[in-house]
Amino acid sequence: MLSLQSMQFSQIINAALSKENDRPLMQKEVYPVSDALQQYLQHYKRDIEIPIDYKELFHYQYTNAIKDKNGKHTHWENVVYDAILFKQLEQKLTATYRLLKKQPATAYQIAAIDFCEFANSMPFRIIIVNTANGTEDYFYIKASDASRIYGLELEQLLSPNRINFLYHQNTLVEEHIEGIPGDVFLETVNGLTSTEKKLLAAEFVRFNERCFARLLGDMRSYNFVVVKNETGNNTPFRIKAIDFDQQCFEGKANLYLPQFYKENHTYVQMALHQLGNAAIERIRTDERKQLAQLAELHQQQLSALFHAMIPEEISENYKVVSLRKELDAYFNTNLFAHCKSMGAIVQQQVNLLRPLKGEPATAQNFIPPAE
Repeated sequence: MLSLQSMQFSQIINAALSKENDRPLMQKEVYPVSDALQQYLQHYKRDIEIPIDYKELFHYQYTNAIKDKNGKHTHWENVVYDAILFKQLEQKLTATYRLLKKQPATAYQIAAIDFCEFANSMPFRIIIVNTANGTEDYFYIKASDASRIYGLELEQLLSPNRINFLYHQNTLVEEHIEGIPGDVFLETVNGLTSTEKKLLAAEFVRFNERCFARLLGDMRSYNFVVVKNETGNNTPFRIKAIDFDQQCFEGKANLYLPQFYKENHTYVQMALHQLGNAAIERIRTDERKQLAQLAELHQQQLSALFHAMIPEEISENYKVVSLRKELDAYFNTNLFAHCKSMGAIVQQQVNLLRPLKGEPATAQNFIPPAE
């Protein structure tokens, strides 16, 4: 825990240097959607009847392995269906996409369906084409998992990123999040200007703070994307999470800090070299202020979300005990000691975003429990 007891970015050593274990549990249990979470999703128009059921997509005949540009096997396989069944699935899938994108009149066709057995959510990736202009897009159909849904909702409420998804019974439908995978983007870093490197470094610091504030784990470089938005002479960057399976699941605080993972070492070094400690701490402070503003803006919905989340078992008890001890040590407080679930820990993390008369805010005076 010594590496986490300081609030300074530069003193939380990346695992590539610390030699500490930075591996979360790669496969975790899928948690069912509770009645309380379902009521929340219905109230906020996330739970609506979907034309396709996740289980229908498993009726394929065979699969073909998908390789990358270097001929290396990926974790994805192209699935092949009987022609009659594929036509039936195509109708349901295009209807689902129209519902997801709110484009009822647009004509689409399905170009391919891929499957990944490796991921926790065992997703199907649907490649869809707009028949009018040939534009291609992706969306994903996955097994519903309560912890992942909480992660998606917290991304919507406590980040600058908007995310679109639908849920019904055992099926979760998610839109594709545009951007270049973080590990792939690293291949282009040497071509960036000094100003661009500084802007990218600043965004990584902000991203690091966002993940820790809402306890989103396993943000290795291949689990987030980088978006480069050209606007005149300025080139801002946005880093977006694309994997929400590890929302408040692990018991070690360092697993919620992207700067700790070996795969992100280059981003960490860039931040330290381009910004320096004083600038990094200013960026962290500013980001926490932005997150506090978002929490206040969405106070009512966050309260409803935590009302569903706090009673849930979305991790193992020993991890809850471990994490609350580590966070109390990190913040030099005892505010987490009473937390009996991961939902309660996340709520306390959010409440710590806003100081109240010089003292950390408490659950009662920032995000109150829903009635």
